[in-house]
Parts: sequence; C-alpha cells; structure tokens
Amino acid sequence: MPDTLATVVSHSLEIKHSRFIAHAAPIDTPAAALAFLQQVAVPEATHNCWAYRHGSEYRSSDDGEPAGTAGRPILAAIDGQGFDRVMVVVIRWYGGIKLGAGGLVRAYGGTAAECLRIAPRQPLVALAALQVQAGFDDLGALHAALAAHGAEKLDETFTANGVDLTLRLPADQADALKTRLRDATRDRIRIETCPEPGPLND
Repeated sequence: MPDTLATVVSHSLEIKHSRFIAHAAPIDTPAAALAFLQQVAVPEATHNCWAYRHGSEYRSSDDGEPAGTAGRPILAAIDGQGFDRVMVVVIRWYGGIKLGAGGLVRAYGGTAAECLRIAPRQPLVALAALQVQAGFDDLGALHAALAAHGAEKLDETFTANGVDLTLRLPADQADALKTRLRDATRDRIRIETCPEPGPLND
C-alpha cells in the first residue's frame, strides 16, 4: 500500500525572484482536497495551482499557467513519491522574470516534490469490515479477540439474543479473527464480510 501524509506540511522556494509555496495535506475524500484548496489559496497571489490523488481519482489545475506546466507536474510529484490520499497546492507570486514552460514544470514539480520529501509519512492500511452476531455468553471471548486483532467497533446493537457488531480491522487480520472467534465460541458466532471500506491511515 502507498503512504499518505501524517500531517499538513509546507515548503517554500524562490526561483528567479518568483516565490513558490507548497502546502500538502492528507485527504479522506476528493471533496476534502477542494476544501483544503479553499483554506490555503491566496487570492492576491499570481497562481494557485494544485493536484490531488485519492485512489484512482485525481485532478489537477494549472490556474492560468500554460497548460501542463503546473498541475500535472504537481500530480507527478505525488505519484513519484508513492503517496495516495494527498492534496498539494503550490502558490506562486510572480517575480518579473519569465521561467518558460520547462522552468515552470521544474519549479512547480520541484517545489511539490521537495515538500513531500521532507513530510512525515503515514502508511495506508487495507481494511476489511465484518458484521458479527454473538450471544451474551460469547461477549467475553468476542471482546478479547477484537483487541488482539486491532478491530474497531463501528456500530454495536444489543438484541434479545446478544449483540450485533459492525467491525473494521486491517484486512490481513480478518481471517485470523474469524478463525479465533469460531474456535473460541464453538462456531456459535455468525460473521459476514461487508463491502470493502478501503484503506485507512494507520
């Protein structure tokens, strides 16, 4: 799995009197990427260029720079460093010297890449979701197993016969948890796999 960012980071560079500042943030959704843009964009700056990747979804903007000289190099920096669920905004204040297309690609891509290079990384973990039905007699074994396999309770409903749980846990722990619960409860517990919840920041 790729990494995301552990926190929001910024990095600035000056290139031929133009000032470039990159702001990078972890995102949970594409909408969060655009919300971050609203948060950090500087209306009086010359350009607010950006790109994000969220799994198979990605977008980028040159914000008035020549096509392909800003947004795509920022996206290439995200992909080149093995990041996912990341938004990068690179803000430019024009300093009076034109950089040319190649210079812009290097400036935007380089500022984004350096910002991400110095950023603290956080692994994304593939997750599984399980639906569990257990009787009251098996609650002790159930809760011990959840703690041992890093499972998080998303939903818990008590019924006349026991409890219905929705769990989220690292995908590589799901089979081991199922086996442990079946063994501990003599197969009394019912377990179903829910649709994939996707990766999560570790």
